[in-house]
Amino acid sequence: MATMSVCRIMLPLPAAAEPIVKWLGRVDYEPTWRAMQCFTDERGPDTPDEVWLLEHPPVFTLGMNADRAHLLAPGDIPVVQIDRGGQVTYHGPGQLVVYPLIDLRRAGLGIRDLVTALEKSVIAYAATFDIRAETKPRAPGVYVHGAKLASIGIRVRRGASYHGLALNVSLDLAPFKRINPCGYKGLEMTRLLDFGASGSVRDVAQAYEPWLIECLRAAGRGLREMGGGQEAR
Repeated sequence: MATMSVCRIMLPLPAAAEPIVKWLGRVDYEPTWRAMQCFTDERGPDTPDEVWLLEHPPVFTLGMNADRAHLLAPGDIPVVQIDRGGQVTYHGPGQLVVYPLIDLRRAGLGIRDLVTALEKSVIAYAATFDIRAETKPRAPGVYVHGAKLASIGIRVRRGASYHGLALNVSLDLAPFKRINPCGYKGLEMTRLLDFGASGSVRDVAQAYEPWLIECLRAAGRGLREMGGGQEAR
């Protein structure tokens, strides 16, 4: 069984600095995306950060500059072009989606720091099931034996982040065959269920949350100990 030493820091940040975590259940993609944009545009310097945990009905999402050639055969699954980077991915029931709505400047984080914290949180959580997950150079996300367990796509506007992480829990992986996931032909996808991990998306969200918060805190604290944060890019 893993411990939180992967992301442990020596001193906690003030409780007020921690994001408010909300479980939204299963919600449609486009209204949730618009709500993230609205939250980001309307937030002020004192607005608390939030993390939204949820799952979506089936949907393919395309990044701003995505090549539609990677959308092979969407069929009856809706396709939504959105404002994150990256190519195409799939969301559906059985996948935990994590949207960190964070004022990066205030938190002392750059985009790379946020992505790394998200990756570390999944790796640490997967280790509780004795799953050895890892990252890949120049390919954001988390992988197990070369197959992708979690995808990451972030947008920063007004110095704050939205979009985020999709962790495959128990979803049907067949729709990924209708696309080149993340723009990579033949990329295999995997899920926690394939390694014997069980539980609903809500159960996973509750168990994963402490790892996420711990890794976000560690990232921000580590930068401050080095003498300052990075500017959001």
